Amino acid sequence: MTTTLSTTTNTLANTVTNSVVFQTLGTASGKQIGVATLNIEKALNALNLEMVQRLTSQLTTWRSDNNIAAIVLDGAGEKAFCAGGDVRAIYHAAVATPGEVTAQATDFFKQEYQLDYLLHTFGKPVLIWGDGIVMGGGLGLMAGASHRVVTEHSRIAMPEVTIGLYPDVGGSYFLNRMPGKAGLFLGMTAYNMNGADAHYVGIGNHYLNRDDKELLFDAMATVAWSNDKATNHEMLHGLLDDMQTQCATPLASSQLETNQAMIDELMAGDLSTIVARVGSLNDEQKEAQPWLAKACKVMLAGSPISLALVHKQSTLGTEMSLAEVFKFELGLSVNCCARGDFAEGVRALLIDKDRSPKWLYQDVASVPNELVSSLMNSPWNETSHPLRDML
Repeated sequence: MTTTLSTTTNTLANTVTNSVVFQTLGTASGKQIGVATLNIEKALNALNLEMVQRLTSQLTTWRSDNNIAAIVLDGAGEKAFCAGGDVRAIYHAAVATPGEVTAQATDFFKQEYQLDYLLHTFGKPVLIWGDGIVMGGGLGLMAGASHRVVTEHSRIAMPEVTIGLYPDVGGSYFLNRMPGKAGLFLGMTAYNMNGADAHYVGIGNHYLNRDDKELLFDAMATVAWSNDKATNHEMLHGLLDDMQTQCATPLASSQLETNQAMIDELMAGDLSTIVARVGSLNDEQKEAQPWLAKACKVMLAGSPISLALVHKQSTLGTEMSLAEVFKFELGLSVNCCARGDFAEGVRALLIDKDRSPKWLYQDVASVPNELVSSLMNSPWNETSHPLRDML
């Protein structure tokens, strides 16, 4: 059959941009698929607050619409699904009021985490087309989806150590559920995963080729969608599994899987031990494994405060609920903006672009334990927490 896409009415009044394009896909069952496309291609579809608000509004409408059986999130162009969050406004507020938790940081992270949580708890099937670059805030969206498609062109990372932050957007939940110490390695090194790596650690649960995208939309239009959410989930999983077996470019091998034992050994022990071990890798090891050399170089150049936070994050285990994780991360994120390396990291990477950050501390040994503990303490009590209604 021929698929038809129609643009839905923007549910936010007085919005004049097309930062997110909403469409519906007609199907043979009579049900519709909601399609949300991040649409700032020149900025690699990086999330700003307006995009977060528009997505939250439309997805909330689609969740309660019985005619919508499933939703798809993708990004304009072929370079990126979403390269992270647009944090410039948070940076300017942090510089203007150093040491203070700002409304800009609180509002952005609060609404971003609410959107991520909405995806995690959506109920209906949510498919993310994770082609191209998927980083930071984009990974937060992807982690919340039930059907997470990676491709041969996927490049996925949590690069927060380079801007004085830490892997947020639920990273405290999903990184600690990865094999061995893979999550700690990804958080410390900002390692750039390919589709196979992402599939191995669970970020992706389906693999297709970039050229399969239109075929996927065509196939989704033929599914016998119903009002039963569980059945719809099963049918979409089956469809993706069938399509994966027919990929022209099959799933490659994963560096993370092949080197899991080495990664576990590299990331063992306390933070100072890990940093010393990474710093002692010899030239022969680096030449033999350039992917590892690059990852370790990024780690050693990252914010010492961030490295301390990532290591502490890895000790949280899997006891916290998803809602508890987002509440914890909101406090930690705004504290990092107020009293950590965030402002300097953003300045060096995104504002002045000199890539020469002057971190507050020279190395991890210099970072006071008291600072790390204070950053992890929420600035709000339970009744005043901005995410107090998140269950």
